[in-house]
Amino acid sequence: MNTYFRLLSFGRPLGRFLVPFVLTSLLAALFATVNFALLIPLLNVLFNQSKLADFQSANPRPESLLDGVGWFNYYFSYFFHQYGQVGTLKFVCAMVVSSVLLSNLFKYLSARQLENFKARMVATLRESVFSQTLRLHLGYFSDQRKGTLISHITTDVQEVEGSIANTLSAASKEVFTLVFFLITLFTISTKLTLVAFLVIPVSGGVIAMLVRRMKRDATQGQQRLSGLMSVLDETFGGMRVVKGFNAESFIVGKFQEENNGYRQAIRALANRRELASPFSEFMGVAVLSGILLYGGSLVLSGQSDLSASAFVTYLALFSQVTRPAKDISNAFSASQRGLVSGKRVLDLMDTQPAITDKPNAYQLTDFQHEIAFEHVSFSYETGTPVLKDISFTLQKGKTIALVGSSGGGKSTLADLVPRFYDPTAGQVRIDGHDLRDCQTASLRNLMGIVTQESILFNDSVFNNIAFGSNASAADVEQAARIANAHEFISQMPNGYHTTIGDRGSKLSGGQRQRISIARAVLRNPPILILDEATSALDTESERLVQEALTRLMANRTTLVIAHRLSTIQHADEILVINQGRIVERGRHDELLLLNEGVYRRLQTMQQV
Repeated sequence: MNTYFRLLSFGRPLGRFLVPFVLTSLLAALFATVNFALLIPLLNVLFNQSKLADFQSANPRPESLLDGVGWFNYYFSYFFHQYGQVGTLKFVCAMVVSSVLLSNLFKYLSARQLENFKARMVATLRESVFSQTLRLHLGYFSDQRKGTLISHITTDVQEVEGSIANTLSAASKEVFTLVFFLITLFTISTKLTLVAFLVIPVSGGVIAMLVRRMKRDATQGQQRLSGLMSVLDETFGGMRVVKGFNAESFIVGKFQEENNGYRQAIRALANRRELASPFSEFMGVAVLSGILLYGGSLVLSGQSDLSASAFVTYLALFSQVTRPAKDISNAFSASQRGLVSGKRVLDLMDTQPAITDKPNAYQLTDFQHEIAFEHVSFSYETGTPVLKDISFTLQKGKTIALVGSSGGGKSTLADLVPRFYDPTAGQVRIDGHDLRDCQTASLRNLMGIVTQESILFNDSVFNNIAFGSNASAADVEQAARIANAHEFISQMPNGYHTTIGDRGSKLSGGQRQRISIARAVLRNPPILILDEATSALDTESERLVQEALTRLMANRTTLVIAHRLSTIQHADEILVINQGRIVERGRHDELLLLNEGVYRRLQTMQQV
């Protein structure tokens, strides 16, 4: 129930919804019950069981305006006295029509309130889940499959919507209807009603067992659906590799495995869910038949003061009791899948980001002096050390390059500067402030990042360059010129308003990289982090990109990760990283003088 009430809280303010919803549901249930209660006077009129003298003496004008039964009996007597049986029949039929109209009117208003609440709650929940996901640290996305996260925000939230609708309707309107029906049944015959409801514990026990089984099936089904989403995401994102390695049959096999698992879980869930309805209906008919046999024998033998019209009304009303009871049973059965999805969503909401700001964290406004690594070590959750006792200082306006073999820890070291991760030992300081004491947003506002893989969006060139800013067209064009991108952008069909496809698929690697550089230029950051920005380019593209990077690095503080040593020969200092340690440091010409040095060996290999 905690999951259910937490999900409801996303529809706040609840009072503005619950009061009109409960009121309209209550009135809809009340008038639905009145529809059946009117059968008694209707049958009395039809079978000539109403006597004028009885109505004149037993039904005086009621004193309270809220005495609905008294007012009905009063006007029933009045019409019977004034207009006879036909006039009374017209009165009763008018009351039936009015009651049905009011019942359906309030039913419609109740449904509108519920739909408005669902729409607001689901929109708020989806926005909250998405916002929470964006707040999580970068390492979380390395551990999770993207398809699973997408499934949480889409299908899981959608399942919650259906679950809330079913259970709210069952917990209000159907419960009210059932209560009013039971009150009316007890009013007509207490003895018959007590006998009829002796079987309720048996039916309830079977339904409870089905609900427990359905919750287990729903959990398996949602896990399989997340697996399906992950397979789709990975396949569409890596379609070039799938086709290049003729791996279509392998991918189809993975999809079939997840799809069959999902089919089996959903089939088991559906089988049990569909069993609840016929079982409830069978029990209802069986009990109704028993009442018909028992009550009918009492009426026919004259052993009961129950009239034939009241008994017929009792049977009609009891036959309808199974409907709200069955709807309540079905709603809570069907809600298990939604509650499982809701728990998955709330588990994501409860995930705490590893990188958070301290209370009253220091807000950085500019960069003035240096970034200092002081005996920094780092390891991921596996516990294997990636960085070991790293110490160096990056002065303002200087360029430091990180080189070394793949897997040595260069990218991890660079990720500590924008605080994508926190060191497990030591400190990273900016202008004397520990990064963990600074506001993360203010820290990243000082930085521009260009990575080896250009991260672009399926949008226009203009929006990709101006990403996250309100830049003017002139500013975007100036940034593109600095990044050597203006010429090829101008030749595109719609210029800066040309859509570049998913992840920039309509552009070459060099074009994508230059747009990424233009995005960094537009931000005009005092600190640059360049992570192998030219390593995946051909010679001509590399020359153009390197020219753009040279312009970008002018008068800025730069941390460069490079595999091609020719691009960092003019760095103020080069740090050679090997197995998480700084094994050599110095300028390009100084490192080449080391006969057995790692840097000299890398330079020789690249020349060869």
